[in-house]
Amino acid sequence: MANKYKPKNILITGAAGFIASHVCNRLIRNYPDYKIVVLDKLDYCSSLKNLDPSRSSPNFKFIKGDIASADLVHFILQTEFIDTIMHFAAQTHVDNSFGNSFEFTKNNIYGTHVLLEACKVTGQIKRFIHVSTDEVYGETDEDAVVGNHEASQLLPTNPYSATKAGAEMLVMAYGRSYGLPVITTRGNNVYGTNQFPEKLIPKFILLAMNGKILPIHGDGSNVRSYLYCEDVAEAFEVILHRGEVGHVYNIGTKKERRVFDVARDICRLFNLDPESQIKFVENRPFNDQRYFLDDQKLKSLGWYERTTWEEGLKKTMEWYVSNPDWWGDVSGALLPHPRMLMLPGIERQFNAPDTSNSGLGSAPVTNKFNQSRMLVPSPKHNIPSQKPSLKFLIYGRTGWIGGLLGKLCEKQGIPFEYGKGRLEQRSQLLDDIQTFKPTHVFNAAGVTGRPNVDWCETHKPETIRTNVVGTLTLADICREHDLLMINYATGCIFEYDATHPLGTGVGFKEEDKPNFTGSFYSKTKAAVEELLREFDNVCTLRVRMPISSDLSNPRNFITKITRYNKVVDISNSMTILDELLPVSIEMAKRNLRGIWNFTNPGVVSHNEILQMYKDYIDPNFNWVNFSLQEQAKVIVAPRSNNELDASKLKNEFPELLSIKDSLIKYVFEPNRKTFAWELSN
Repeated sequence: MANKYKPKNILITGAAGFIASHVCNRLIRNYPDYKIVVLDKLDYCSSLKNLDPSRSSPNFKFIKGDIASADLVHFILQTEFIDTIMHFAAQTHVDNSFGNSFEFTKNNIYGTHVLLEACKVTGQIKRFIHVSTDEVYGETDEDAVVGNHEASQLLPTNPYSATKAGAEMLVMAYGRSYGLPVITTRGNNVYGTNQFPEKLIPKFILLAMNGKILPIHGDGSNVRSYLYCEDVAEAFEVILHRGEVGHVYNIGTKKERRVFDVARDICRLFNLDPESQIKFVENRPFNDQRYFLDDQKLKSLGWYERTTWEEGLKKTMEWYVSNPDWWGDVSGALLPHPRMLMLPGIERQFNAPDTSNSGLGSAPVTNKFNQSRMLVPSPKHNIPSQKPSLKFLIYGRTGWIGGLLGKLCEKQGIPFEYGKGRLEQRSQLLDDIQTFKPTHVFNAAGVTGRPNVDWCETHKPETIRTNVVGTLTLADICREHDLLMINYATGCIFEYDATHPLGTGVGFKEEDKPNFTGSFYSKTKAAVEELLREFDNVCTLRVRMPISSDLSNPRNFITKITRYNKVVDISNSMTILDELLPVSIEMAKRNLRGIWNFTNPGVVSHNEILQMYKDYIDPNFNWVNFSLQEQAKVIVAPRSNNELDASKLKNEFPELLSIKDSLIKYVFEPNRKTFAWELSN
């Protein structure tokens, strides 16, 4: 790693804008001995208010001006003794670039060229940090498991990204030809406070605040990676001090989200129904499906993402709620297809009517300006729907859950393949991943024993090989390939205790440590869960006593207990697969990670289930109870009984039904109709 660089006088261009203002405020706050000079022409998407935290500081100076003014730039470099430039100033809104591309060329390419030439002439610059974008790489393949690294080819697909790529070429040329000490950054999408609401997240927040429709371009399947503004500001702080001259640094995150999921999360923050609040509108001329970065190089400098999506989105929402008028009248920017006018001397104008209260129809737009100034002509044809961006690799083909997953993928039109390799054979798993190139891996393989977990007591090496060694091997390979692994685990690693007594409604949470070691099966599952905590690419789902609507399946908990001679009666958390397996697919789409109690909220007892069976399925059915002590005499290994706290899952999926309601809706009602039909025929 290079020696830490210490600037004295920094020029930040475009610092009244969104990202640069956070960088400026951070540097002023953390380095009172640095002199910060801001050059900004105060375009429509910038505001001096963004710099309020810095404006009273003695080491801060603001100059209103355009980077395209060569005389002004030379004057500032010489009179302010600038030794470092952080170049943020640019036109960045892709939609605007389709109709006003010349303005993008002027700002992004010519403006950068003016700065570079001034640096060459003065000969005093020790660092020139050029801020570019992930969009210069172009669209990432939907099946790519490794993100674009800093040496990847630049393949821009829109006028905005083309101008940014062009500016990069100039920066590189000045570095090589004139020895200018340049560093380039390419970043994912950034969100947070102070952002002008032409961008997705602030736009949707302001619309949701007013109960208006959230318009999504196309089908909402486009995937983006979002970083919170303060994390990005810290990244620039790290690059300023530790970045190596001549290098490029990706500022990214591997946590991807569909545009539709972003809209849905914002609806939930405002307690709005996504079904009625989200509308799909005509796509823009070209809308890249995915941008995906390899961020390891920046991490090697010591930077990492600190703010979770949930935390960052909540902070952003709270800021806009507290500052609804920060940007003044932005009604034009909130339209589904805003046509913003970016002309010299005009701070903010829009030439489209506000249709947000009257639906999202395709009525023609009346343009009151000269036709030569129109920026984004309305697309005349619908853009063909994008090809699916998901590809699942599933392990556990012969198992119950694995088989159901395949059927769900077929139903949802998700490409999938069953893994051919054995979990404990690393080379076979690598072959599967390299051959199929999945976006997500599902591990539904595991040893539970036939006919039950007692089998594991006499087959311990086989149980360890699959449940521990195999699962860890798959998780490690997925980590190496930046793949999320959905791991179907078990909640049978807990037992009611003094802190979580039976009948109190106090369930075990995700952070609780397993306390049940009665069976060897549970021991292996508890051991591997604890080890998987060290893998940040794993989503562990604690399944319990799984139930499905297929009452003929011998693995179904209901099928089991209806065939027993005697049953115990104790309340437990359980998993209704018909409801929750589709949820697990949605969790993969959202790239959720960590441990989740994967059960329906609440508990249900054996007797309550059997009574439902009697009421809905077989009125002649009867059963006999016996005690846990009596049960212990006829089984080899003790069984786990517990309640899992499902509030984390319920918060993520508010529509999730309680265990008893889910049993009725997904299991007993459908089967009652089936049995009634069979009796009548």
